[in-house]
Amino acid sequence: MKNVDVELYMNQFITFFEKNPNDLLDLIGDSEKDLFYDKVRQRCVQNYENGDDITLTNRQIMEIILEMKNGEIPHKVHKLFEKTKYGYFGLN
Repeated sequence: MKNVDVELYMNQFITFFEKNPNDLLDLIGDSEKDLFYDKVRQRCVQNYENGDDITLTNRQIMEIILEMKNGEIPHKVHKLFEKTKYGYFGLN
């Protein structure tokens, strides 16, 4: 059974990237967008089932991207984060 809130969120999520295709390319690179959307939907459902907000956090989106890239950090992400002995540090 589909959750209406998840479907509304996904429609907005997909519409944003349809209107901003370069942002999607920057985010997932050459990965399959349908796979990305499926993983986002799965995470939204998981959030809902856990009683959390269905809206994904930046961290959850990055986890999906890293999972799709087999743990490789995309080049653009290296510019945003500085690797230290304590892990990655955001420079924003």
